Amino acid sequence: MQVLDRVELYLVKTPLPAPHTPSWIPGTVRTHVSMYIVRFITDDGVEGWSGFPAAGRERAGLGDLLASLFLGQDAGDIDNLAERIQIMAAGGNFNWWLEPAFWDIKAKTAGLPLYKYLGGTDDRLKLYASSGELRDTHARREEAEARLAEGFDTMKMRVHDFDEAVDIEHISDAASYMQGRMKISVDCNQAFRLTQNGDAPQWSLERAKRFVDAAADVGLAWVEEPLFGEWHEEIAKLTTHSRVPVAGGELHVMGYRELARMLKMGCYNIYQPDAMWAGGISQSLKVAALCREQGLKFTPHCWSNGFGFIVNAHVFAASGFAGEALFEYPVSPPGWIPEGRDLIFTQPFLHENGGFNMPQTPGLGFEIDQANLAKYGRCFFKASRKSTHWMPEVLADL
Repeated sequence: MQVLDRVELYLVKTPLPAPHTPSWIPGTVRTHVSMYIVRFITDDGVEGWSGFPAAGRERAGLGDLLASLFLGQDAGDIDNLAERIQIMAAGGNFNWWLEPAFWDIKAKTAGLPLYKYLGGTDDRLKLYASSGELRDTHARREEAEARLAEGFDTMKMRVHDFDEAVDIEHISDAASYMQGRMKISVDCNQAFRLTQNGDAPQWSLERAKRFVDAAADVGLAWVEEPLFGEWHEEIAKLTTHSRVPVAGGELHVMGYRELARMLKMGCYNIYQPDAMWAGGISQSLKVAALCREQGLKFTPHCWSNGFGFIVNAHVFAASGFAGEALFEYPVSPPGWIPEGRDLIFTQPFLHENGGFNMPQTPGLGFEIDQANLAKYGRCFFKASRKSTHWMPEVLADL
């Protein structure tokens, strides 16, 4: 039996090449990619890595839980390890982002890329360009032209205005301008509210109905997150009403059970769970299987960091949907580009003419840039089965 022997936790802040203003967090300007990184090491020396967005030092005390719950456990028993993540959740800590590290170990031990270990055969993913910022109509046209020239035939834009006429005009202009050349979809960012730095509109069912009507009239490919994520009944009513596919499901931290219930209620046409939030890799693949059974679409969300991108790429490549759907490629120059997002890796995850070639090295398919980890990160917790070292003082100036 391969045993989890050691664990390390890091807080890392790598610089972006330019400021980035995410549409889903009004009033926020990002200058860095901030993340927590975990490294599990087995008794035979196999490493499993994962990483999750950091708001600040909110997970500084996580180490003791990791050591007590995971060290000494069978590294290959994903069900048991997932149950221990659930134990953390019972105390208010939702940490599904840990689970991919265990899959990283399993696939490395098997000598296979994770998606192949999971039975996937799709080596290349077709992508859609996913913009992350609000822009005026002229800038949006320029953005769409740039993505088209790079090889993308579909782009997802953002709307988040208090005035619904502004949002409708924005999608109408982009869709009309790119008609016949590029498909346009839209993320409304209504499923959750991150209003700590600025207020945001909250759509009613009636506003969402008017919006999807307008989206259908101009031929949008899909409308994402048009209502608050816990309004299951209202989402189902909207999807029944809509003439354009409705998508969502990225941050449902209760995982498969909640998403399966939503699916049976008819909440979405396209399900987009993010494995880093919504139950991990195993539960995301169970959602994909249920989508296949019910004749629905599946493609994961991956707007977080490079870990989130590649973990969900493996999910998609193993889901059976990669030959018929598009995978998200977050790109919002000049600030949010893979070269800046992925500084923690020795190589960024880049597209090639609107497609992504899955890594063929065992595990998740990246190498940590140890120089950048040392430069931009702080290890604040280390533990083995014999000793524990908690170092909160190293985070004092982060």
